[in-house]
Amino acid sequence: MAIIGTYECKIDAKGRVLVPASLKKQLPGIVDGFVLKRSVFEHCLELWPMAEWEKMMSKIGKLNPFDKKNDAFIRRFMAGVKNVDIDDAGRLLIAKDLIDFAQISKDLVFSSKVNIMEIWDKKMYEATLEEDDFDFGELAQDVMSNISFDE
Repeated sequence: MAIIGTYECKIDAKGRVLVPASLKKQLPGIVDGFVLKRSVFEHCLELWPMAEWEKMMSKIGKLNPFDKKNDAFIRRFMAGVKNVDIDDAGRLLIAKDLIDFAQISKDLVFSSKVNIMEIWDKKMYEATLEEDDFDFGELAQDVMSNISFDE
């Protein structure tokens, strides 16, 4: 199930973020909880619904841990991983080490990424979207041109 939208929020001094109601309605398995982790490619966080996380762990669990590259990948992929819940007040608690990694100040953005959410510092998110040397049209062509839309 795809999650849709971009949501601006504020984080308090204790690392709590009030999850917007319209986002909360879309999040699957809210009672099962979530996994919050560092992004692989960017200085942002990823919020994984537990069912999606379990699918990924099933795939990663098939990697041979005695292969040095696999071992290094697993270690870095799992760095900073936290189980999190949305509390009864609708808040998500982000741990200090993850706040530091994503360089989150006061304003942040939840941004959909198909079946997970990215959590960005607002200024860093906007800067990423405004990169001058980035050609989204070229990227879209490279990524999407070989996909069949006949289904």
